[in-house]
Amino acid sequence: MAFLLLLALTGCGMSDRIEQIAPKREKDKKESVTTYKVAIVQYDDHASSNQIISNIEGELDKKSDELGVVFDYAGYTFNSQADPSTLDQIADEISSEKVDVIIPISTPVAQVMQSVTEESGTPVIFSSVSDPVGAGLVTSLESPGGNITGVSDALDTVTVMNLMLAARPDIRKVGLLYDTDQEASTLSIKTAKSILDEKGIAWEEETGHDPETIGKAADTLLANKVEAVFTPTDNTVMSAELELYQKFIQARVPHFAGADSFALNGAFCGYGVNYREAGKDTADMAVEVLVNKKDPANIPVKTLENGIATINIETAEALGIDYSSFSKICSEVVETTTRQEFDD
Repeated sequence: MAFLLLLALTGCGMSDRIEQIAPKREKDKKESVTTYKVAIVQYDDHASSNQIISNIEGELDKKSDELGVVFDYAGYTFNSQADPSTLDQIADEISSEKVDVIIPISTPVAQVMQSVTEESGTPVIFSSVSDPVGAGLVTSLESPGGNITGVSDALDTVTVMNLMLAARPDIRKVGLLYDTDQEASTLSIKTAKSILDEKGIAWEEETGHDPETIGKAADTLLANKVEAVFTPTDNTVMSAELELYQKFIQARVPHFAGADSFALNGAFCGYGVNYREAGKDTADMAVEVLVNKKDPANIPVKTLENGIATINIETAEALGIDYSSFSKICSEVVETTTRQEFDD
């Protein structure tokens, strides 16, 4: 009887001890897993940017499972809401957190993050930067130099102009709508002006720096009887597209822009790269730097292939535009309807 009582008491004690040890072992196991702090910073909240981030996070999760490491981005994902002062505050917070890599989405964010990492040397892997050399981010696409590299969504402006002329062969005047503070727009607007001048087509440019002034700029273009409007991969205009597209439809003016998200938000045509691919490629480059210890200075900037024309079929019908010839001009034509976000 005494033996049984002793066994019972010992068993209870052993059970309590196991319960105490098990969580500790699990904790030790988790602490032994290598964790990388990944800061992701977007300039503003719009469909293309959100799609890039969604695919960055999805790819990091996939690589985490494959490699047995943890990419911690949950506590380090930021949105500046197109506010420079907010962006500076985010940069300061990221610097104090001592993250392992920074992923800026768009040119203005990449420029700020490059500036704040000059001393620390924290790797910066940008995404959706149209002209990284012109923006002063890298020395060259082949050999970026410094602590920065990434994925470029450089726009093929020539093809956008060809699509515009296919839709409106007799066009006489084109509106150029963009934000002069967006480095991504500068080169494409210059190229568009050159093409239009060469073809003897008049153009007029109007600019703004936030959704309200962009809306007024669009009103001015329409009042001055432009017959189509071109916008590059411009974050400010993209943020306003859901308010702009109805103005263009009412004026029967097609809006051609440098990303599929414009078409998703109501523009007639968005031409450019695959932003799902951009997000995945950006994440893969970050993994190369973090896990495989590659030097960003020696990782060539990846330029994604253009070729996808996304057509908003509701807008096309409202404008009465036949886009059947577009398949001869670009590699792929995708149809969409108006909504705020992509499915992924």
